[in-house]
Amino acid sequence: MSDTIAPPLDVVIPPGNVRCDACPVMCNIRPGLTGACDRYANAAGELVRVDPLVLLDRVIGQGGALVTFQGDAAWDGRIVRGADTFITAIGAGTTYPDYKPAPFIVSTEVDGVDMVTVVTEGIFSYCGVKVKIDTDRHLGAERSVIRAQGEPVGHVTTAEYGSQMLSLGGVGHLTGGGKKEGRVTCETLMDLSNGKPVQLTIDDGATVIVQAGHAPVVNGVREDRMRVGCGSATIGIFAPQWLGKVDEVVVVDDHITGVLSEHQAGKLLDIPPTGIRMRGRRSTPGRYFQVAHPGTGWGGTDITDPLSILDPFDAKHGRPGLRMLMVSTTGEHSAYYELDEALRPVAMPLPPVVQDSVARISENCEPALCSVLFIAGAGGSLRAGVTDNPVRLTRAVATGVTRLTSGGAPVYLWPGGGITFMVDVTKLPENAFGYVPTPALVAPIEFTMPLADYKAMGGYMDHVRPLASLDPNAPHRRVTGAAENPWPWAPL
Repeated sequence: MSDTIAPPLDVVIPPGNVRCDACPVMCNIRPGLTGACDRYANAAGELVRVDPLVLLDRVIGQGGALVTFQGDAAWDGRIVRGADTFITAIGAGTTYPDYKPAPFIVSTEVDGVDMVTVVTEGIFSYCGVKVKIDTDRHLGAERSVIRAQGEPVGHVTTAEYGSQMLSLGGVGHLTGGGKKEGRVTCETLMDLSNGKPVQLTIDDGATVIVQAGHAPVVNGVREDRMRVGCGSATIGIFAPQWLGKVDEVVVVDDHITGVLSEHQAGKLLDIPPTGIRMRGRRSTPGRYFQVAHPGTGWGGTDITDPLSILDPFDAKHGRPGLRMLMVSTTGEHSAYYELDEALRPVAMPLPPVVQDSVARISENCEPALCSVLFIAGAGGSLRAGVTDNPVRLTRAVATGVTRLTSGGAPVYLWPGGGITFMVDVTKLPENAFGYVPTPALVAPIEFTMPLADYKAMGGYMDHVRPLASLDPNAPHRRVTGAAENPWPWAPL
């Protein structure tokens, strides 16, 4: 990623050079070289897109027949198979920030309906990624600053059920901070969106390596399991499996620590009081908050000795020989104790039947993964490349008349004004995202609708061309569509 200072528009371009107008940088590119984004080049005085256009082929899982592109028939020179091929915006090029029509506006017949897809790469300053990290370890307090290469690129948001959420990017980091902050933020977003590992450091928290679709690495340790639930939920799930095998169970958790004998699940099983006394703040029966500080130890707390969260047993209900299991919400940590004559817990080996219950907790933990969703607003001038009346596109997307995809992948559309979407980056073909040094992210975006609706919204009808007319000699890359993704040409 490099920095480029664009020459003023009134500067005369030397012979042989070309001025790129695909983004606001407006690079003056010398022969044989690329622009600052490495996406466009000067090829013998002609501005060309460097990356190939990506074409998706439909597979069985998307409702189509799995066929080879050429088959037994002689090749007719086309690079598409009608509605079984979808042109993504990856490698299509950009037209921002002016009103030029999108690079590709293609039509084909789908189930007897004339359809059109408007294909362009969008340049997004208003964008970011939402990261979900499956772990019960404490990564950092809410609102803590997240850094990459020492620069602030986002912040910690909420902890969801078994996961920690991060918010990275946004126009504030891309354009509102220092030059290096913007560059590093852009690089971080692009790498995460393209499925590359990125190391993030959280102020007063952990260092974590994040890669979409892979396990997180927290402070150098790979996370294997996502917790089965909070401490109270774990009691509720497994209480019957402990009946008769132990007298007390404490499930240690940073948020809600559960105690079997006091919990509703224990009451339903007629488990008698044990005299256990917990530290922290009692919420409801069998549920305790703040038994320890957050950390990377037992159940996302900072403890290494689980007995540190207990006060002495109450002699009114405690008795020598009482059996107690202490376990974390993933089953990663566990310990077994029996009370001595002074009602002090004495560590003992885990009995086999108790080992089985701990193994059952681990079995019910799902693999820990990092999830990365790219989020952006496409409600600006990008729409001018689709229609001369942009609000009609906004309304068509909101009402479902127009389908929005990103690299052929389905998106989640936010309700309300504008066109704000999120997409799971693992559902796109590889290396789908780029950048421009303004700085901003470049992401693929496609609008698909019936041709009649496109005409009605003020689309550029004189730029519509048949899908089959694409130049077979133009650089392109064929990829198989992800079977779990709906086919973009499917009926609306």
